[in-house]
Amino acid sequence: MNIPFVDLKSQYISIREEIDTAIRSVVEETAFVGGKYVDDFEYQFAALYGVKHCVPVANGTDAIYIVMKMLGIGPGDEVITTASSWISTSETITQTGAKPVFVDIEPLFYTIDPDRIEEAITPRTRAIIPVHLYGQAAEMDKIMAIAKKNGLAVIEDCAQAHFSEYKGKRTGTIGNAGTFSFYPGKNLGAYGDAGCIITNDDELARKCRLFANHGALKKHQHEIEGINSRLDGLQAAILSAKLPYIHKWTEQRIRNAALYSQLLEGSGLELPLVRAASKHTFHLYVVRSGQRDLLQKTLNEQGIATAIHYPTILPLLPAYNYLNHKPADFPVAYEYQQQILSLPMYPELTEEQIKYVAEVIR
Repeated sequence: MNIPFVDLKSQYISIREEIDTAIRSVVEETAFVGGKYVDDFEYQFAALYGVKHCVPVANGTDAIYIVMKMLGIGPGDEVITTASSWISTSETITQTGAKPVFVDIEPLFYTIDPDRIEEAITPRTRAIIPVHLYGQAAEMDKIMAIAKKNGLAVIEDCAQAHFSEYKGKRTGTIGNAGTFSFYPGKNLGAYGDAGCIITNDDELARKCRLFANHGALKKHQHEIEGINSRLDGLQAAILSAKLPYIHKWTEQRIRNAALYSQLLEGSGLELPLVRAASKHTFHLYVVRSGQRDLLQKTLNEQGIATAIHYPTILPLLPAYNYLNHKPADFPVAYEYQQQILSLPMYPELTEEQIKYVAEVIR
């Protein structure tokens, strides 16, 4: 049996009519940049997520960068974030002119360790970017308390956590703003790059919208210099077609994760835990093994695709050699980078497929 890591074709087949209609409508109306399909998705996502503002942008990386810029973060500033994430989280800090300051992760939940944040704060610190990694919400109560105490902004990186929850609140609605990626493999994915910013702050939303559109809310009326970061009509229409299914797909992910955990109990693997009073949406199902490379090789030989998120923690990438970090600075994240393995995870994954993965592992 061959099991892909992600199966976007199966999802497309399940809603083929809606997707084909959405694409055809955009093409027939030549609504490629801006227009009603982008407006419709903006309204629909904000309404379903329960926020005042959704600002569509070109991708999740731009979303983080735009929020920081519009919060006034720039040269001489520092922004604290997790040692374990995709580079978008940290490279955008550098792009503003600020310095990324990395913090180790919690051993149980893989998100930024709030008990290590305060020691990383300096007079130059302006913001914290917690990443809701793999679909698991970060420990937001502690993070928000630290931010309030020190006058810091909080930007939630929700690229892997669409509709995840922390103590009854959706990820992205707790800090100053939340940023999302709609990369094809995400829980809610476009058919190309796409992203958005959500916030309940009217002025921040206006600034982000302005900056993302060449500094203009009306054509030719440029209030500031901005960038070109627009969600295109095709991606917006595809996302709108998928949006009615997101809760169903999320529940299927949660069910699949529960079955994995049931079948893999006692296998010797460290299985993912779910933080108390939170909703983990399982963008990824990540296990840990002291023999990770051998396990990955065995699974691959049996037709099971896997991935590693991430093989090198951010502060130890060559891009950050100038910071002179060493493994001992991030003992948990460094240990885990050699152990973590992401198993196939998507709503369309069948019980038979999950049982096969578990049998190969055991």
